[in-house]
Amino acid sequence: MSATDPMTTAPLRYVYAITRDGAGPLPGGLRGVDDGPLTAVARDGLAAVVSPVADRDFAEEPLRARLEDLAWLERTARAHQRVVDGLTGADGGVLPLRLATVCRDEAGVLRLLAVNHDRFAAALDRLDGRAEWGVKVYADPADAAPAAVPAARPASGRDYLRQRGRQRQAEGAARQAAEEAVRSVHDTLARAAEGTRLHPPQAARLSGEPGQNLLNGAYLVRREDSRAFCALAGELAGRLTGLRLSLTGPWAPYSFAATAGAAEEAGSR
Repeated sequence: MSATDPMTTAPLRYVYAITRDGAGPLPGGLRGVDDGPLTAVARDGLAAVVSPVADRDFAEEPLRARLEDLAWLERTARAHQRVVDGLTGADGGVLPLRLATVCRDEAGVLRLLAVNHDRFAAALDRLDGRAEWGVKVYADPADAAPAAVPAARPASGRDYLRQRGRQRQAEGAARQAAEEAVRSVHDTLARAAEGTRLHPPQAARLSGEPGQNLLNGAYLVRREDSRAFCALAGELAGRLTGLRLSLTGPWAPYSFAATAGAAEEAGSR
């Protein structure tokens, strides 16, 4: 780095997650955004896991522009998730913070911990010993749609309307059956979980999965119940017809950290 590089003078602090102070050493070899080294900043029983980042990317004005750069955003999100996932399983739990939570310096990190202490501690209490599992259900239009009504050329306009009516009725019945199956999957998994979050369905271009995403759910599960939850998801997947269930996890409880806000802006800069 050159002598004028902002990383050599006053780097900002990127905050990934909150843990309990004394939860154990940070995982060896784990690096943060831009390959930055991780450290823990502790106050009043809590610790923030941080790494240095350059103000050319993460100061308020350039960050606003960077968040419009999808390639940069994907790299940063992957690094953020890599750190949080590496912390998963720490004693006392892990509370992920939102992407690009940045403090000006270590004093800003300490203010962040002070301002949010009670809500961070309460969220850690609630999430300790829990993991997030993701469940998505997809319908491949080629498989889920009813067979087209084969017919010879309609003899009249009335015959054509009748034929179209039967086709719409069959399509409506298939949609209703898929919706009921998805509702049953969610309700069954929700009863086996301590909390649920339903996210908007993902477009195929983002998920990389073929077919229409009908369910995009997150389920908060006690770690000791994870094996039973996975077995239940597998059983449900085997019952589906024309639908495909995808199970991912265990993850840090991203979807259930909302009660901590996004780290109150007071003190985060």
